[in-house]
Amino acid sequence: MSKINQTEQKINCYSLPIESNWAVEARTNALTWLQTNGLPSKRDEYWKYTNPSCFNSIKEPERNEIDYVGNSIFEKLNRINIVFIDGYFDSSKSDELLFEGIEIETIGEANQKDNHWSADCFGILEKSSQFPVERTLASLNTAFAVQGLAIKITDKIDKPISITYLHTNKTSDALIHHVIKVEKDASVTILESGGVASRSNSLMEVFVGENAEFDHVRIQGRSHEKIAVTHFFADLLKDSSMKSFSLTVNGESTRNEYVIDINGENTKAHIGGAAVGDYSFSQDDTVFVSHNSPNCESRQVFKKVLRNGAKGVFQGKILVKEGAQKTDGYQISQGLLLDDDSNFLAKPELEIYADDVICSHGSTCGEIDNNALFYLTSRGIPVAEAQDMLVLAFLNEAIEEISDENIKEIIGILLKDWMVKRHKS
Repeated sequence: MSKINQTEQKINCYSLPIESNWAVEARTNALTWLQTNGLPSKRDEYWKYTNPSCFNSIKEPERNEIDYVGNSIFEKLNRINIVFIDGYFDSSKSDELLFEGIEIETIGEANQKDNHWSADCFGILEKSSQFPVERTLASLNTAFAVQGLAIKITDKIDKPISITYLHTNKTSDALIHHVIKVEKDASVTILESGGVASRSNSLMEVFVGENAEFDHVRIQGRSHEKIAVTHFFADLLKDSSMKSFSLTVNGESTRNEYVIDINGENTKAHIGGAAVGDYSFSQDDTVFVSHNSPNCESRQVFKKVLRNGAKGVFQGKILVKEGAQKTDGYQISQGLLLDDDSNFLAKPELEIYADDVICSHGSTCGEIDNNALFYLTSRGIPVAEAQDMLVLAFLNEAIEEISDENIKEIIGILLKDWMVKRHKS
């Protein structure tokens, strides 16, 4: 089947919603781009390590597992809780969407309004993300996603906004699109947790204003069979800061795409991720950070622990444009293989057009250090416990990208739980 035919079949599974003129225009532009360029294929350069066919398929996911968790992983935190079930917003399980300094609506409600603030945001970063690499699964999302949130932050928000995804339907297939605008001098933390659906395509567009702060922590579901592609697109203005961390535990195929545009001086952007999986696990982090202004900093820190034939992929690029002097760009990707059957594939890139910068990238892959293991066991620590200690130490650099100590503790508990189950299987 040709790429265009497959794309048309996928498009025929959806219909454009009837909304305000600006929303229809954004969706039509995305649809036109998708029809012109087609869904991704293994022949595309940035898809050669991950097979996109599971995301492109029109067949129902037909998973045998669900990833239902009755309470949020972040339930012990004092937070604003918003719940989606199988990709659909559930008002009965969510907190009231009325908070000082926060405007929250579903995108279904926002896109119906002629003069809504998100008219200047919806689909904008998705559209700009298409260059120089086509991201047509993101176009599919913008064209057809009717579930998601429009969130505007106008103050410093102490409570994190926790988006909890509950997965109950074995054939659920979800499109979710969030638009988040953090205005000048404001700050917020967004938490995401749970498996969205058996197969999901989610997109988050984040606009961070001058001197604003945005923190994002995402814990993706634990089902061995889930299929997920995520898109995180951010636009950062002068003196702003952003941190985003993702933990991926198990899953059949997970692809996380990041496009970060640094558009103001003295801006910081940190992106981190940890992944642990086994057997059919395939996890891909593809990152593009563009330094468009001087005196800015970016960090990319990604760690993956793999066993029993699991595969990890990292594709990361730092682009420093002409005039973006005094750029400090750091990138590290590392794979820890717990057996001989797993593999880690990495493609780090630097593209620099300024002459006064500090940029570095590195990528390593290996097994547990036998000398370190011997040191621990020689002091009476059982082998399994010693291995777990070394795995946690390996992942620690990525986890340190998280600002909140309570969230770090939650991440640590989840990873220890995975390692305990690993010893039993």
